Order: sequence, then structure tokens, then C-alpha cells
Amino acid sequence: MPESMLCSTETPLPQFRDVTSPYDGRVVGAVSLTGATAGNAVIETARVGARKARALARAARGKILDGAATEIEQRSEEFALTIVSEAGKTIRQARKEVLRAVNTLRLSAAEARRNAGEVIPFDSYEGSEDRTGWYSREPLGIIAAITPFNDPLNLVAHKIGPAIAGGNAVILKPSALTPLSAQLLADVLVSSGLPPEALTLVHGGREMAETIIGSRDVRMVSFTGGFSTGESIARTAGLKKLSMDLGGNAPVIVLDDADIEDAVESCVSGAFWAAGQNCVGVQRILVAAPVYGAFRRHFLEATARLVAGDPLDERTDVGPMISQAALQELQTKLDEALGAGAVLLAGNVTDGSVLHPTVLEGVPTDSRLWREEVFGPVVMFRQFSTFEEAIEVANAIEFSLHAGIFTDSLARAMDAAQQLEAGGVMINDSSDYRFDGMPFGGAKYGSMGREGVHFAYEEMTQPKVICIRN
Repeated sequence: MPESMLCSTETPLPQFRDVTSPYDGRVVGAVSLTGATAGNAVIETARVGARKARALARAARGKILDGAATEIEQRSEEFALTIVSEAGKTIRQARKEVLRAVNTLRLSAAEARRNAGEVIPFDSYEGSEDRTGWYSREPLGIIAAITPFNDPLNLVAHKIGPAIAGGNAVILKPSALTPLSAQLLADVLVSSGLPPEALTLVHGGREMAETIIGSRDVRMVSFTGGFSTGESIARTAGLKKLSMDLGGNAPVIVLDDADIEDAVESCVSGAFWAAGQNCVGVQRILVAAPVYGAFRRHFLEATARLVAGDPLDERTDVGPMISQAALQELQTKLDEALGAGAVLLAGNVTDGSVLHPTVLEGVPTDSRLWREEVFGPVVMFRQFSTFEEAIEVANAIEFSLHAGIFTDSLARAMDAAQQLEAGGVMINDSSDYRFDGMPFGGAKYGSMGREGVHFAYEEMTQPKVICIRN
């Protein structure tokens, strides 16, 4: 994930900050900035919100979340256009994100109503025959949520929805690049009955953010973003729950018995969806030597058919990267890899902030392009000779979210699923598949907690045991 979550400046902030389109630079909105010294006031508001959120009956929490989902569905085109304007997603992709956010909120409403705890069979243990009881799931209190730019509506919903379902208050710091979708979502939740104090949006610099993250009143920090920011948050947070999605570098393995056309279609979508700015997007494709030539040929043909350009054009498949700075950083990595011997098969053409879909092979495994998260419309091929080699190459990166494998063999698919070091393994699908109800998170370095509504809800609540001695 990009390192854009905490602003590093300590200079006085202006009262408002413009939000600009990553495609053409036009101003599409503005947000009111939270002052550097406002952190304590934000915490005090959240204390009030935590009391009010905790007092909401589960039926009321479910009604708020369902009401918000219905309103977003009714205003879906407005939300989609907001995503396009501030994040640069294509209009077709933005509409799908809106539908996913609706589903995320409805899953959260269901969780509020059903996941209240369980009866504990005390009398099944010798010495406890005269006891009866249960455990309930109680809110943590105040949760600080920090979200990235690439899914500016649904990733916010993934933090706010389960938190509200669990009876918590939330202090939300959305990406400075894409705050407008988050504000729309917050407005809809409040209009659906959420106490305003239970959800506070903040926009500002490091000093304010560190005050909130380090507060003893904040019981959990849920963060999606880059490694260095995650490490900074962990140092500041102190003794509280941390849930972090710190990005990925997804491998997809194509075995020699795979359906090549299906693998190509899935991998092209997985590599270039949202201009590759996707933490589970296909980055490294490992192809068995006997089918490498056919896979490469079909993949390049399919890539050539993609339309890159204006995200508001219904025909566009690949829109802009989020900023010129992000594009330049990726271009530097591309230049390094090409200078070290990588072979360019397609792309590496820019048009403003749009990088056309780019395909390489022979990328050195010690290059930054291979080792780090690309977060752009770039994919790399490598052929392998044995199944064991493919697994070894796939697992060689120290962090991982998802992996994929294409094969006609159930035995080899299950073997790969067991051996691949990832938070999720997609069989006969690209790594970028995600259902909003499934557990979602990383493996190896930096893996902390899980999202996915049910699993985030349990991260954001705690059990309380009630035991009655008869």
C-alpha cells in the first residue's frame, strides 16, 4: 500500500484542502482540516459517542446500517461519480465498488443482530455442575480507523460497518487524496440514525493523528496502508489492539494442465483492475514452461485490447494512477528493472497520469519491482520447470495477502493451497478475488488481524462472561 496515510508536515495547515482529480487535476471538492491541536477535543467527542453507541440496541444498530445501505443503493450513481472524480477509478469499476459497499453494510447489519455471544456449558465440566451462564460480545469503545485511497468507499465501510455493529465509536482518518467518498458515507450513516458523536472524520497532519493514535481512550487502531506508516503507528499506539493490512505482492501460478484462456482472462483483469492499485492485484505470474509461450501470447493479445484513458468514458478499462508522484515512483522502479536486464513486452507508455498496461519478463528477483508491491498497472512473467520451484518463488517475498493457482488437478491445487504462504489462496481464479464476508488479511511479516465483516466485528468486540451459581 502507498505511504499516504499520515501527513508528515508540521507547518501550520490551511483551513481547507482541495481534492483534485488524478486524471486531469481539476478541483472536485474540499475538506475542512482538523487543527494540529484538536486531537484531545476529537477524543472527548468520541468518548460521548462511545457511550451513545454502546447504548444502541442491536436492532437499532442493524436498522442504521441497513438504512445507510439502502440510501447508498438509491444514490449509487452519485457515489460512483464521486469515486471516479477523486480516485480515478473507471466508472464501471466505481459502480461495482458502490455495490460492494452496500453489501458490506448489510453484512454488518446482520452481524449486529446475530453475533451477541453464546451459552457456555458450565455443567459439562466437573466441579461446575451448579453453574449456568454465557458470554456476550461487548464493544471495545473508541476505534481509530485509517484508510487508503484505492477503495475510498468500500474500505471505509469495512472499518466503520463492523465497528458500528459492535457498538463502538469511530474516529476516521480517510486518505488525504480521497476523503469525499468517506464524507458521503458518514453523512448517510448519521442521516440513518447514527449519533453524530459516534463517527468523527478528521483531516490533518501528523501531530493530530499521533494524539489520537496514542490516546489511552482509543482501544484499537485499524489501518490499511504501507509498511513504514504501519510501523510508525505501532510505535505510537502503545497497549491497544492493532489491525493492519500492509499490502501484498501477489503470485499467480499457471500449471501446465490449466485452462489457458480462462487463466489469461482472470489474470488480465486481476493485474489491471483499478489501474493495478489493488493490494491483492496480480503482480507476479509464474507459468509452467510447456505452456509459457501460449500463455504469454494470449495475455499480450488480451492486454492490447484494453482501453486506457478517461475514467468517465464507459469504454475505459484502465484509468489514471492516483498521482504524478505515484506514477513517477513506479516509473523509477520500471527503469531500474529494465536497466538490470528485464524485457519489456507491452506498455511503459504514459499519457498524463495514465500508465498503459505494462508487461515484463526476465525481471531480476532482487529488483525493487519484483520484491516490493507495485501498486500500478504492471505485471511480470517468469517460467518455471517444477511445481516445487513455483512454490519456492511464490513464497520468496516476506509479506503476502493473496495468491492464485490455475490447474485441472484437484490434488495439485490442494497441495498448493497448503504450501502457499498467503492469507488466501484462490484456485482457478486470480489473486484479486475478494468477497466482503470472507476473512481478509496478510501472512508473514506485518500480518495483524483480519478484515471481512464477521472477522472484523470480532476484532472490534470483546467477550464478557456472565456466570450464575445456582
